[in-house]
Amino acid sequence: MGFLKKFFRNVFHDELQTVSAASSFEQLTPEALETHLKVARYGEFTLTDAIRPSYDLKVQPRQGYRHDLYRDEASGNNVPVIMAAASAEVLFDVFLELIEPLGREVDVVLETSHHHGGGHHVDLYRESIDMPVLKSTLLDYEDLLLNDGCMGIAVLNPNRPQEVQFDEHKLLIVYGSPLERFEAILEKRGLSCNEQLRFITEAEHVHSSNERFFGEFDQLKTRLGMDLEYELH
Repeated sequence: MGFLKKFFRNVFHDELQTVSAASSFEQLTPEALETHLKVARYGEFTLTDAIRPSYDLKVQPRQGYRHDLYRDEASGNNVPVIMAAASAEVLFDVFLELIEPLGREVDVVLETSHHHGGGHHVDLYRESIDMPVLKSTLLDYEDLLLNDGCMGIAVLNPNRPQEVQFDEHKLLIVYGSPLERFEAILEKRGLSCNEQLRFITEAEHVHSSNERFFGEFDQLKTRLGMDLEYELH
């Protein structure tokens, strides 16, 4: 789950933490901040509880997808990418449908920043899990996956370089050719292509989590057989 780490992260746990002097939150009263954080709907787009945009709304959340390229430093190749934002009402269903083309047996990565300050993340890896088993497990943790701003998941095809990510910001990212089947799923679900679309990650934003989610994340990693750290960032 590498390339999204270049985006700005400002992890926000339960209560207001100190923000930088350049932050749009700097001059807010506690009441104004609380009001802003309670706003989940922007036009026809609904955010999950995991994340909120900057107070000045330099990027207003909206549904859709765009194409991008990821530079694979190991191979030197440019990998085609789809980045998508879906409203909370359909987000989880879209994710489950996007992982279907990856095949009957997949690898899974859980990413967590729970209790890791300074932008540090831990990745936990599980190889070779049957897709029906994975989907059944994820359905049991839908609330966690949608609303915890300190965790993300990636599902990989072990036999070809193709991956679907459902990241901490609750964006959907697909990379690796071919992408046409994934585009068709997004279009069917009402997500239109907009190459000028900007995402909440491309401006100041805050994440939300809590101790209940941390406990549920621990349960999920155990259900998926992820007892060891794969990679520390």
